[in-house]
Amino acid sequence: MASGHDKNCTVRVGVRPSIVSRVHASRTLLLGSLRLLVLATAVGCSGAGRSDAAPTSRDPNASTVIAEIALERGDCRTAAETYSSAAARGDVAIARRASEVGLSCEHLPAAWESVKRWRALAPNDKDAAAVYATVALKLYHIPEARSAIGTVMKAAPGEKIAGDKGPAPKVADEKPADAKLAELTAVLLQEADASAVFTALSGAIDTDSASAGELALLAELALEGYDVKRAEHYAGLALKGDPQSYEAKHVMVRAYVAKGDNANAIATAREVMQLDPRRGVFELAETYASLDRLEEARSELDRLRATGDVTNEVDRRLALLAFQGGDYNEAQRRFTELATGEGASDAFLLYLADIAERDGDKETALAGYRRLANSSLAVPARTRAAALLLEKNERGEALTLIDDYVSEHPDRRFEMTLTKAHLLADHGEIDAGLALLASALDQHPNHPSLLYDRAVLLERAGKVKESVSTLEKLLKERDGDPTLLNALGYTLADHDLELSRAEGLIRKSLATMPDNPAVLDSMGWVRFKRGDYKGAIGYLSHAYSLAHDPEIASHWGEALWQSGQQQEARKVWANALARNPDSDVLKETFSRLIPPGKP
Repeated sequence: MASGHDKNCTVRVGVRPSIVSRVHASRTLLLGSLRLLVLATAVGCSGAGRSDAAPTSRDPNASTVIAEIALERGDCRTAAETYSSAAARGDVAIARRASEVGLSCEHLPAAWESVKRWRALAPNDKDAAAVYATVALKLYHIPEARSAIGTVMKAAPGEKIAGDKGPAPKVADEKPADAKLAELTAVLLQEADASAVFTALSGAIDTDSASAGELALLAELALEGYDVKRAEHYAGLALKGDPQSYEAKHVMVRAYVAKGDNANAIATAREVMQLDPRRGVFELAETYASLDRLEEARSELDRLRATGDVTNEVDRRLALLAFQGGDYNEAQRRFTELATGEGASDAFLLYLADIAERDGDKETALAGYRRLANSSLAVPARTRAAALLLEKNERGEALTLIDDYVSEHPDRRFEMTLTKAHLLADHGEIDAGLALLASALDQHPNHPSLLYDRAVLLERAGKVKESVSTLEKLLKERDGDPTLLNALGYTLADHDLELSRAEGLIRKSLATMPDNPAVLDSMGWVRFKRGDYKGAIGYLSHAYSLAHDPEIASHWGEALWQSGQQQEARKVWANALARNPDSDVLKETFSRLIPPGKP
């Protein structure tokens, strides 16, 4: 699936480190309610065959015993549904356990019914409210999530959560309300898309009474949700309350970068460095790199290296900079030095394996990935190793890498199922990928992530009508979800279907995520499909400036080519290929428009 559909269009996204790192020291708040029993639950959630005899009239306490047995047998669906049935007749403790089981089993219908019961029995309980908000966001029930977030924010500072062993650690330089919001945000981002979290949180926080810290965090979240204008707005409010807010100024730098305002981005980065020399030491280098001014970023890092204070971190960033710029020889040299020096980490070995793969040395890459199979980077290493093995038609060994990991980490089964389905589809086994998703849907009924990925694979299999139908059904259940609006709009546009409607869907997505590169790419592509080549160029160039994605570059170059700017198109493709030498979409576009032998 092309960028406007598949990239950045998952139902949830990973957490960016900028938000998580700010609350790393005080993660105990809310994690008790969301994670206290997940590990115990996940041990049994193997996806084994389930019993269809979920009780409907048994005593709730007896039902919980049956549910726990189902968990031990690996029958997560029966456990979640049995607990949900028990919760409807049980007390707060049963409703709580039912909610946690439903959530950890990724059985969202059961989790939703259970947590609604828990919240009804304990309307002021912040644990209940936190889990309720989490499930509501996973289902894209924004108003319900917003209401529950309000309950969490009203909880007394320092209030204990069941399962905590001691007082929550303090977050340096943060007020209790700031820390509470930061912790809540980090927890919600683990389960839901940043745009959805921002939409819910921004409607739950009173900006007139919010602290500078809370406003700065909302600004950062707006940026994560691809809304630069609102990020600037909240950062501006934070700076009115506290002109020396490091967090707010940092957001302003990133906002300027996203807008392409180089002068203000660089000037504000220098202010951030002066404001807090310790935290802001790399602000200017990061800004240059984000602006794709790699030589200036390198010069700034060399300057910092000369100070001798942050040598190891400078070396790491120089290696990443070389990798980012496509200078793989330099990147390999630097990562090799890092991997064999003091402070070596698994990440350096992973980069070296990636470089070997990009250079075509698949055996060295495979050896590197296998070396990391039981490391902290086991998931990406095993996934990439499996892809290489599938290329070699060593299917059994490839799938064993994934299956063995799941056996050892049953709590990761759900995400690894999605990974496995896409691995199979990527290597010519789309039907097998679809069958795997169908089996997963039996364990996790109506799960939006599974349904979305099914739509992706259906489109790749040429079953466009079924793909569109799946996305339309999902959108009815998740009204206004910008991710799905974009996915459906792009799919229609890419297949020259209902172009006017497709553009309308994408415009609705842009209204919520105006700076999302995938959605900007979709808008450019639908304008291209409608024959507005020059109009497409503006959207596509902006999208590529935000995310140097090869498929966006392919679209941008094609729009330039069709508008008569062939030389500019060649430059775009050449630069993108330097960054992504293995990109099939770039190679296909280039060869289609510039056949071999044509100058």
